[in-house]
Amino acid sequence: MISKQELMQQIKGRIIVSCQALQHEPLHGSDIMAKMAIAAEQGGATAIRANSKEDIIAIKKVTQLPVIGIVKRDYPDSDVFITPTLKEVQELLEAKTDVVTIDATSRQRPGNFSLEEMVNYIRHQSKAFIMADISTFEEGVMAIELGADFISTTLSGYTSYSPQIEQPDFDLIERLSKLRKVPIIAEGRIATPAQAKKALELGAFSVVVGSAITRPQLITKRFVEEVTLLNRNIT
Repeated sequence: MISKQELMQQIKGRIIVSCQALQHEPLHGSDIMAKMAIAAEQGGATAIRANSKEDIIAIKKVTQLPVIGIVKRDYPDSDVFITPTLKEVQELLEAKTDVVTIDATSRQRPGNFSLEEMVNYIRHQSKAFIMADISTFEEGVMAIELGADFISTTLSGYTSYSPQIEQPDFDLIERLSKLRKVPIIAEGRIATPAQAKKALELGAFSVVVGSAITRPQLITKRFVEEVTLLNRNIT
């Protein structure tokens, strides 16, 4: 497994590509995500963020890039869906992901497992690094105190109490980066190279780009909406 120093050297100031497709999406399938990871690597990505044990195993077979793993799963008693329980953590460990990513928001987890219990379990079961997906500054501080190796701004705008904005949460990225405690990974609604550059200028250690690269249905929709708007203005 890659060392933390090697991982940090590899991703610092660079682009991580999120290769994910849920069951209802047209590109769903581990074989397709593996090919997407190859394409991302050829484009210069320095790590891959992937969802599910199956996708991670497939991606690791075709690329040497480090994998930041998550398992998205819905539970009826909680809004937490990114690696919500120890079951999902164990799946990531079995897939030999380099980084285990967990929801580190203040919301109640399924089964009432605490964030501290999740972190301690990972520390005792493997040498994988821990990435904490947060939605607010306070959650980021708490995740740092609990010992997360990386903090990601992924969930800003996806909890009811975080800023509901269309742009990336640049303020959150900047505030957490100024703490200079752990590497801050900018993620969430980063749709253009200019936005990725701005996140790095504000102190982000690296940037995750997902939908803007790997979800063609959403990329197409953006083009169609702009052209439709133009046509309406012309007529």
